[in-house]
Amino acid sequence: MAATSFFGDLLQTISDRGRDLISFGRGDIAAKATAPELAKLCEDLISRRGEASGVALARLILDRYASFPTPERLTFLRLIAQEFGADPAAVEAAIGAYRADPTRARLGRLHEAAEPRSQELIRRLNLARDGTLALVRMREDLMDLRAALRAEEGADADLIDAADSLDCDFEHLFASWFNRGFLVLRHIDWTTPAHILEKIIRYEAVHEIQGWDDLRRRIEPSDRRCFAFFHPALVDEPLIFVEVALTGGIASAIAPILANEREPLPIRAATTAVFYSISNCQRGLAGVTFGNFLIKQVVEDLAREIPSLKTFVTLSPVPGFARWLDRERRADAPQGLTKEDIEGLRLLEQPGWQGDKTSCEAVRKAMLPAAAAYFLRAKNDRGRPLDPVARFHLGNGARLERLNFLGDTSPKGIKQSHGLMVNYLYDLSAIEKNHETYANLGTVAASGTVSRELRANLPPPRAVALADA
Repeated sequence: MAATSFFGDLLQTISDRGRDLISFGRGDIAAKATAPELAKLCEDLISRRGEASGVALARLILDRYASFPTPERLTFLRLIAQEFGADPAAVEAAIGAYRADPTRARLGRLHEAAEPRSQELIRRLNLARDGTLALVRMREDLMDLRAALRAEEGADADLIDAADSLDCDFEHLFASWFNRGFLVLRHIDWTTPAHILEKIIRYEAVHEIQGWDDLRRRIEPSDRRCFAFFHPALVDEPLIFVEVALTGGIASAIAPILANEREPLPIRAATTAVFYSISNCQRGLAGVTFGNFLIKQVVEDLAREIPSLKTFVTLSPVPGFARWLDRERRADAPQGLTKEDIEGLRLLEQPGWQGDKTSCEAVRKAMLPAAAAYFLRAKNDRGRPLDPVARFHLGNGARLERLNFLGDTSPKGIKQSHGLMVNYLYDLSAIEKNHETYANLGTVAASGTVSRELRANLPPPRAVALADA
């Protein structure tokens, strides 16, 4: 961290000197600028050659942007999206030059001409101290703008396209800046600084942490682990973290793992590492894939630390299952459901059904075959499983191992999946093969236990476009 601090201090020195160089009025202009005026200062920023003055101006722009209320921020982003694209005339000229003389040098100039000016703007804004974090937050605003434009009746198609293009610029640059080589894996425990632990509590997205006592139960016992990825430019901001329970077998329910009162398992008795929560912390880094690296590195680290661990699995939510099942129950040709199943699933409409043994058994008999169809047959319009968690783990090379009826009986679990949870198995000897067959053929690696739940004589699968698919 000392090197990071030194680099930050160096940037601050450059920025301070740069402020002197632009003190002829732009500092005052930036401090009071409206969104259109700030966009003009961005034009000034990408035309500058001086490093010191550029760093200073970048910081002034980011500071002013941060002070804007939300509507003004969105106005600024609209202007950047519309006005900082590539120059069509320059692109046409570069294409003509390359066609006339198709050399690598002219191809390089074509590439430069085709690059949107917004990419250079983002790079220069990133020179400011803490610029990376400010840009991650700016992309969060851009994501809100894109959602608002899509929800707006009669929205300008060209503006939507420009906003999408700007978002691609952010994602493209972030993918380079947050390359796995820059990420640092840290073990989160009770000695971790409090301000980072507070963020772990706040960012937990799967199973809410109920304050400090709950956090302590998750990270302090010898049979619990938590790991997070950090980036040198976001020193105290976790990017993604995973919570792990060390157990004597594959867990089928979340309640025993999160129980307030339990006896920790001696490490020598642990045979299984259960990844029960994976939380992305920075919404502005959506689309930048480092979760797969996190899982694989944690598996390797745990295997070295605790040789008795032989099995690595998740205990995962199924966020889209309830919505899919409710729709299929009402469909003319439901996937994976017989008439008897549909009748049994009517019990889901009864409050508290999960507390009655007879109702539970009727729902279980109908739900597990439907769940098998959901994972193995139902696809989105890109030919991939509907469930986003499934796509993540299957894409990493995991195998769908087990369906867990009433694995999560919390209000959230009942609402999003009627209590269903699943285990994905990370078999180190099969990860690469599973990944390749999924990536190339869309094949879902599944255990025989899951496959046998699938009903025979199913209707042909159909593609479904869901909001989260």
